[in-house]
Amino acid sequence: MRVLRVGNASGFYGDRFDAMREMLTGGPLDVLTGDYLAELTMLILGRDRLKNPDAGYARTFLRQLEECLGLAHERGVKVVANAGGLNPAGLADAVRALADRLGIPVRVAHVEGDDLTAAHPGTLAAHAYLGGFGIAECLRAGADVVVTGRVTDAALVTGPAAAHFGWQPTEHDRLAGAVVAGHVLECGAQATGGNYAFFRDGDVRRPGFPLAEVHADGSCVITKHDGTGGFVDVGTVTAQLLYETGGARYAGPDVTARLDTVRLTQDGPDRVRIDGVRGEAPPPTLKVGLNRLGGFRNEVAFVLTGLDVEAKAALVRAQMEPALGEVADVRWDLVRTDRPDAPTEETASALLRLVVRDPDPEKAGRALSGAAVELALSSYPGFHVLAPPGKGAPYGVFEAAHVPQDAVDHVAVLHDGRRVPVTPAKDTAVLEAVPEPPPPPPLPPGPTRRAPLGLVAGARSGDKGGDANVGVWARTDEAWRWLAHELTADRLRELIPEARDLPVTRHALPGLRALNFVVEGILGEGVAAQARFDPQAKALGEWLRARHVDIPEVLL
Repeated sequence: MRVLRVGNASGFYGDRFDAMREMLTGGPLDVLTGDYLAELTMLILGRDRLKNPDAGYARTFLRQLEECLGLAHERGVKVVANAGGLNPAGLADAVRALADRLGIPVRVAHVEGDDLTAAHPGTLAAHAYLGGFGIAECLRAGADVVVTGRVTDAALVTGPAAAHFGWQPTEHDRLAGAVVAGHVLECGAQATGGNYAFFRDGDVRRPGFPLAEVHADGSCVITKHDGTGGFVDVGTVTAQLLYETGGARYAGPDVTARLDTVRLTQDGPDRVRIDGVRGEAPPPTLKVGLNRLGGFRNEVAFVLTGLDVEAKAALVRAQMEPALGEVADVRWDLVRTDRPDAPTEETASALLRLVVRDPDPEKAGRALSGAAVELALSSYPGFHVLAPPGKGAPYGVFEAAHVPQDAVDHVAVLHDGRRVPVTPAKDTAVLEAVPEPPPPPPLPPGPTRRAPLGLVAGARSGDKGGDANVGVWARTDEAWRWLAHELTADRLRELIPEARDLPVTRHALPGLRALNFVVEGILGEGVAAQARFDPQAKALGEWLRARHVDIPEVLL
């Protein structure tokens, strides 16, 4: 059976609008996917639905289809997207109305059953992560457009692949290969040089979006349309494989993929072959993302310029403290961006950030705003703020729970209205950690030089609820021999002091010359709570690469 060409046109809600047109016109495709959902997105859509019960889906997707549905129909490209968010049925109806208005005869189906909000009182949105077999049912029945709610990101590829090749739920190796392909595609241009540690290796001013040529055995080639920007190599694919993953077992509702079996091979310019992926039975439970409103948040950044920065910070803290006595959560951070004898006022200035949180919007609003504004003429010399504080804004909290696979009514709603139940996985296995593989032989002793870790290692980091993962990989076998011994969990805690008192788990993936670290609790209650300067840990890996360590000179 011929290769299935699956492209991606969205890595998040707000990604490049014209990517859908670029992917449809840039070269041949069989399926075009779009990932619009993240933990924070579900909260945003939940707040939309509070204002309008008919909302709750990614409206950008509809606007993209208005321009591109005709193109997809002409080229015979199926469109599969999780843009349905909290209301996939509503989005499916909206797509049908759009198609009728445009006079385009397309068949629209959707997947539902992920919404468990009623079973979790107090949440704004509670959604199980479904697999790809509901999507497969819709495509097998002839759908041209399939929209879903909360499915795993990889399901956007496993579903079309299972439909195309006729895979069954027990074909774990094939499904695992598609999961890996889906994970590489899901964040769009991150696989083609976007956000890449070694971005200077190519022209990434406007990277194209990735596609996977999926084969019947589950192997694939990651590439992009000819003539688009960016680049695809073993490094860009490795970086994305490590993004927001943990150990060697990457679990999902359809299959558990063994990341320690992945083989990457450069297969020509902008082509990376992925094969060898082994799969295992999925866990007996599904992950459920719980989003709730945590209270109200406000912040102000005081600008401290010139001399006596620490004394100025101490003064304004003392002046603000009486107004903050009853606020539930108060956080101060002094960010020393200043330098001595600075040539500009900006480089002579430091920032003192004050962030408050409280269940009461009045306490998070007036307690901060009024007190900060009143100091305008009675505080440290040079007093000013980046922006005047306003009212307290609501913030969210994300938590993860798990339910049995059979506790969810996974349903494919076909284009003709028929409802087809999707049977949960019967062959399951409780998830267990893979034993740590033996390290490679260390490099022979020799002279070292104090230098940034990033000279010999790449990194990519991200968030999962309140935890962060940092994937670090070496570009050569020799660098891997050093990295595997140098960068232990304790060493990571030394290099990232914020993690010093937190649980850190290291997972080694020798086949990728990579280490993946999970730092528990570093993001507090998750991205929506905005508890940290970098609330999604996007730059945590780059900070790690900038830390200086003793590197063998033979690697430099």
